[in-house]
Amino acid sequence: MMNFTIKNIKWIMLISGILTLTMFYGLFAPKAALESMFGTSFNGTLENIVIRSWSALVGLIGIILIYGFFSQKNRVFSISIAALSKLIFVTLVLLYGQEFLGKTAPAIIMDSVVIILSGVYLFAICMQRKINLVNVPKG
Repeated sequence: MMNFTIKNIKWIMLISGILTLTMFYGLFAPKAALESMFGTSFNGTLENIVIRSWSALVGLIGIILIYGFFSQKNRVFSISIAALSKLIFVTLVLLYGQEFLGKTAPAIIMDSVVIILSGVYLFAICMQRKINLVNVPKG
C-alpha cells in the first residue's frame, strides 16, 4: 500500500484537488452549495458570508492539492495542509452534524480516503528520509 500510495499520490492529489475545487461554486451560489452539501438552507446575511467564505477556503484547499500535483518540492506541505483541513471537516461533521451524515456521506467518504492515503504517504516519506539519513556515508 505504501509503494502504491507513493507512486500515485500526485494523481490522488489531482483528482481530490479537482473535486475539492468545485466547492468554489458556493462562493457564487451559497444557498445551492449548502443545500447540495447538507440538505438545508439559510436566511440571513451572516450565513451568506460564512458559507461564501467556507466555500472559498475549501476551494483554496483544492488549489493547494493541485499545486502539490505539479510541485514535488511542495507536495508534502500541500498534502499535509489539505489532509488536516479535511480531517477537521470530517471530525466536525461526525461530532456535531450527525443529522447531516446522509447528505454529506460522499464528501465524508472521499475526504476520509484522502486523509488515510495522505497519512500513508507522509509516513512512507518519513520512513524513506530516515532510511536515507542512516545510509549517508560518514566522513
